[in-house]
Amino acid sequence: MERSAKLFMKLGIRSVTMDDIANHLGISKKTLYNHFTDKSQLVREIISLRIAQDQSVCSSFAKQSINAIDELMHISKFVIESLSSINTTVFHDLKKSHPDAWKMLEEHRFGFVYNQFVENLQRGIDEGLYRKEIHKEIYAKLHVVNIDAIINGSIFPWPEFKFESVFLETFRIHIRAITNDKGLNYFKTHLLNNYK
Repeated sequence: MERSAKLFMKLGIRSVTMDDIANHLGISKKTLYNHFTDKSQLVREIISLRIAQDQSVCSSFAKQSINAIDELMHISKFVIESLSSINTTVFHDLKKSHPDAWKMLEEHRFGFVYNQFVENLQRGIDEGLYRKEIHKEIYAKLHVVNIDAIINGSIFPWPEFKFESVFLETFRIHIRAITNDKGLNYFKTHLLNNYK
């Protein structure tokens, strides 16, 4: 599944056939079909695996980070590393040809990602790093739809707009919007060099 995922992420989902995957893995197509009934099942299982891995990594960042801003920095770096190597057509392919897998991603974003962000905002408020008057639910929804806007190739077409550049720019805007003076000072002093 990992090697199949890499092939999809590099070339796009629509352009990769089950024959391509079997050849890439050095197995027969029959062996591949012994494990997956069709390409859609393979795509769904890959997405399910990736979601579980992402949730595990992001949950560990929440536990291990010094504070809310540090947590956001770790998650942002992880998102950049994860998504910058993905062919932008993957998201279009999922939405158009694999609606079940796309629905899983949507539920992940508006479930886990949204809730994690609400928790991060509350953590930052409790730690005295974020503005107390933040409307957590609005900011969390803005964060989720912002990610969608970034990966949407029609809004920020590649290669004119590199994913990591757009993400970093929106991250800087976001940090400045949610932090108070203490939080912004912490970001400038400890983390800004990581985002140049």
